[in-house]
Amino acid sequence: MPAAPRSRWALGALGVIAAALGCNPNTTRPDFGPVTGAMQVELALRVPAATDRLAEDLAADTIPLARVERRDGYIESPWFSSTTLKPVPGHPVGREVVRVRAWIGPTKPEHIQMVVETVFRPFDDPSLPARELDRQVPPDHPTAKRIQAILTKLNTLYGDSLAVPGAGPDTTRKRVSSPDTTKR
Repeated sequence: MPAAPRSRWALGALGVIAAALGCNPNTTRPDFGPVTGAMQVELALRVPAATDRLAEDLAADTIPLARVERRDGYIESPWFSSTTLKPVPGHPVGREVVRVRAWIGPTKPEHIQMVVETVFRPFDDPSLPARELDRQVPPDHPTAKRIQAILTKLNTLYGDSLAVPGAGPDTTRKRVSSPDTTKR
């Protein structure tokens, strides 16, 4: 075999090995991302600090938390009643029973993107994976309003100017944006 193809093969094999070593299979995040319509904001913080700050603000607002993964930038609540804010056992069905999850990841130096979903399950269907049943609550839902207020507060303290959902393209204020309605 000529030297050139052999060296290309070796470089390709090294590239595959490097890519495999670069992946971290030890993440505590779930293997799925946020649902369409989850609220998002970009903040001038690092992942651990942003995770701590969001967890503190959720707890201060009496939203129950089940997991806070500071290193990986992930927060999850149990299924809870949006009226009593108490965890709900059994099958989480209906708009009154919600779960909050947050993904926090780096975007550029010293900045993160925080994406927070508030989901409910409109029905129970054992033939589908549970995640496929999750739906983002509407913006006027009481828990969505609470999350919006928390993200707006964080954006006021640490955020960059983002487009306001539903506003014209020239409107920039410190606000929380929705991924489906924000034009970038």
